[in-house]
Amino acid sequence: MSRKPTILFRKSVAALSVAIAGLGLAACTATVPQGKQTVAERRADVDARADAALTRLYEVVPDARSTVAKAKGVLVFPRVLSAGFVVGAEHGDGVLRVNGRNQGYYSTSSGSIGFQAGAQSKAIILLFMTQQALDDFRASNGWTAGVNATVAVANVGANGAVDTNTLREPVVAFVMTNAGLMAGVSLEGTKINKLEDTPKP
Repeated sequence: MSRKPTILFRKSVAALSVAIAGLGLAACTATVPQGKQTVAERRADVDARADAALTRLYEVVPDARSTVAKAKGVLVFPRVLSAGFVVGAEHGDGVLRVNGRNQGYYSTSSGSIGFQAGAQSKAIILLFMTQQALDDFRASNGWTAGVNATVAVANVGANGAVDTNTLREPVVAFVMTNAGLMAGVSLEGTKINKLEDTPKP
């Protein structure tokens, strides 16, 4: 008996799952009609949310303030929405800051396969700890965590201090939800691209 029907069925299910995940994500973002925002309004919204995300990070991890201050560049995605069932999708907009000044706007996206349901929002804060890491990121035409650079998700001890081993990595990340800092997560495969209205450095 040929296995072709079975293979075709599995591919159809996978394609359907991706489509459903995309529809779910679109439904989640429907409450924020970004398509109707001007570029200036969209940037202002990202800026305000980025400020709030950093403030929240400093409240949850007081030691993070000095870590952010040491970074050559800080890329903040204040609201990354994820949705899906079995096959998930994530998307969010963010801002890159160098020496406290906005230097460009970016989008992030990723997908995952696993048992999941519903939708959630999280903030992702990437710290480029070396000038080389920042320069490589800004010069890239599409940047992927785990491909263009290894991203070390920060480990935080019970005393709120960031693990010093983490800080030795060129790119460090904090991931938060409303419940607090997420531990044991991986950003490998996360894609980051310049938004069309972002000028090249």
